[in-house]
Amino acid sequence: MRTIVWLLRALLFFTLFAFALNNSHDAVVRWFFGHEWRAPQVIIVLLAFGLGAAFGVLAMVPSWWRHRRAAQRAEPMNTLPTPMTDTPATPFAAHQDGV
Repeated sequence: MRTIVWLLRALLFFTLFAFALNNSHDAVVRWFFGHEWRAPQVIIVLLAFGLGAAFGVLAMVPSWWRHRRAAQRAEPMNTLPTPMTDTPATPFAAHQDGV
C-alpha cells in the first residue's frame, strides 16, 4: 500500500513539474486603474490555487468551531471509559487454578 501511495505522490509531483515547465512564459494580471503584474504563468496559477484553498479553509473555521463546541457539550472529554467486569484480567486466568 505504501508503494502505491508513493507512486501516486511521484506521479503528482512529475505532473506538476511538467505543468510548470510547459507554462513558464510570462503572463500579465491586469488590476484596476491600469495596474498590472507580470509573472510566470505557473506562479500565477499556483498562487490563485493557494489563495483559493486558504480562503476555503478560513471559510470553514466558524463551522468547525461550532461543531467542536457542540461535541464538547454532548460528551465531556474528561470521562474515562469504564472497564468491563465480566472478562478475566488475563486470557489464561480461568485455567490457572488447577494447572
